[in-house]
Amino acid sequence: MDYEKIKLMVLDVDGTLTEDGIYYDSNGKEIKRFNVKDGLGVLVARNAGLKFAIITGRVSPMVQRRAEELEIEYLIQGVQKKYSALLNLAEKCALSLDEIGYIGDDLNDLQCMEAVGFCACPEDAVPQVKKICHHISPMRGGNGAVREILEYLLSQRGQWDTVSDVCYRI
Repeated sequence: MDYEKIKLMVLDVDGTLTEDGIYYDSNGKEIKRFNVKDGLGVLVARNAGLKFAIITGRVSPMVQRRAEELEIEYLIQGVQKKYSALLNLAEKCALSLDEIGYIGDDLNDLQCMEAVGFCACPEDAVPQVKKICHHISPMRGGNGAVREILEYLLSQRGQWDTVSDVCYRI
């Protein structure tokens, strides 16, 4: 596995950046909970030179807000055929699929994960996804899995300690 090749990380949302549940308040509005450690992991990885994209089947203003907070470059919502969106994204970014990493957890992520250079998942991903992953986080989706995966990837490149120190030490 050539971890240095990965230039763009694609993230799924439900079950990856968030827990695998959908929450509604008493007025029927959807609520999402994002893990702050995942967010910090994205920020450190961006400082290491990785770019980010979100590809998700649902449309959510909360996801748009989180993507803006984390300065995620590409947000693709409301797609049922994620592989087509991935191909379009690769072309837009002038990247080959082996230069892309993907973090997902369920069957709708599988085709994308099979195609990219690096794929990983949370501990609670479905078995079919776990079977093909280069790395399975010991953390559950929405509970630090994205952070742990990014830390793993950047550690394999020898970057995590240096970049996190530069970002958060005086």
